[in-house]
Amino acid sequence: MNPVRKQRLIVVLLIVIASSVIAGLLKYAVGSMGNLFFSVSQVVNGEAPLDKAIRAGGCVVPGSITKAADKLETQFLITDGVENLRVTFDGILPDLFGEGEAAVVKGKLNEGGVIVASEVLAKHDESYTPKEVEDSVQNTSQHSKACEGLSYDS
Repeated sequence: MNPVRKQRLIVVLLIVIASSVIAGLLKYAVGSMGNLFFSVSQVVNGEAPLDKAIRAGGCVVPGSITKAADKLETQFLITDGVENLRVTFDGILPDLFGEGEAAVVKGKLNEGGVIVASEVLAKHDESYTPKEVEDSVQNTSQHSKACEGLSYDS
């Protein structure tokens, strides 16, 4: 093979390999960031896809947290002041997670309308509420603070 052709072939192969690696990394990055955020009302009203990774946020309904005696599974309700959504989580909850506190859950919605969470995020301190939770609660119930003054009856 002619040395010039051989050099061109090597350059073309390197470009194809580099392009494939970059495309794979981009697909991986977009796939992990592709979790859509839904309010509790949107999930309950059927706007969230089944068996796809989603995020949902709201306030943990007081008295709704139940923990299994023999494993780490926890079930609780989150609300946006209009609708309640059941969440099940098998893992260690954050220290700041509690009743009446803002939470964002990441997981998949099953056919029973329950989010099977792979991750639960809790608010950080007295003055912080995740932006998505604050926006969704304000849009549905017009409160100035996300979980303050919510009616937990549904």
